[in-house]
Amino acid sequence: MINRILTRTIVALVVPVLSATLLAQPRQTPALEFPQPSPAASFKQRFGLTDVEVEYSRPSAKGRKIFGGLVPYGEVWRTGANAATKLTLSADVTIDGKAVPAGSYAVFTIPGESEWTVILSKVTGTWGSYQYDAKDDQARIQVKPTAMANPMETMTIELGDLTSDSAKLSIAWEKTRVAVQLKTDLVATMVPKIQAAMAGEGKKPYFQSAMFYYEHNLDLKQALTWIDTAIQEQPDAVWIVYRKGLIQSKAGDKAGALASAQKALEMANKAGGSLGAEYKRLSESLLASLK
Repeated sequence: MINRILTRTIVALVVPVLSATLLAQPRQTPALEFPQPSPAASFKQRFGLTDVEVEYSRPSAKGRKIFGGLVPYGEVWRTGANAATKLTLSADVTIDGKAVPAGSYAVFTIPGESEWTVILSKVTGTWGSYQYDAKDDQARIQVKPTAMANPMETMTIELGDLTSDSAKLSIAWEKTRVAVQLKTDLVATMVPKIQAAMAGEGKKPYFQSAMFYYEHNLDLKQALTWIDTAIQEQPDAVWIVYRKGLIQSKAGDKAGALASAQKALEMANKAGGSLGAEYKRLSESLLASLK
């Protein structure tokens, strides 16, 4: 009985004190997330066998004059906002003829009215261009800006005009666009690999190798040998027969190309469906070009 009375007494005394203490403590203000004035962006794009990644922040014009105003002419610019733009290459390339090894680089630019300088610095991760030092340059490329018909509100970097061994990296904002060309020596990389694959054991890439030689104007006689083997392996593959006609046409064998195109057309008519319709159109186009 005494224990119960003591317990009730303690509770009656302590609970109001604890409640008052908790009420007196300041309430935590919830964290607020504000929109970024220049949101972060990134993209990855492959051309040929080379992967390109760009990380940057995208400022908007917001009614301001950009080049020659917000971004002065003749001064090093971070090429965006916040941290300097970062370019990562998975393979060695040339950029407008300048050798650039695989790796990561900060992209700085010096805008001008009639010419820009695009700079790749070996030091990445810096904020703005405040710590930029020319001694860290990997390459400097001079490029002429072009005027865009329609203004671009938000700065945009993109990789376009893709081929198997080249692409254009462009920077566009307001009414100005600058672009540099990235190139790789894909033939020097691929030919030894193709030859090794053909000399090795196991399944061989006859069709892919034939088309690589065709597309890069290499040994067309060898390409024909490989595509003939590919046809032997897949005699019902209309897409291979059609492409044999393309190789023969490039090699100057008009009669052979006509025969292959006609055979592909017959196979396409027999196949029917969307595949047949596609190769009927392609084969008829090839036949028309040979007449």
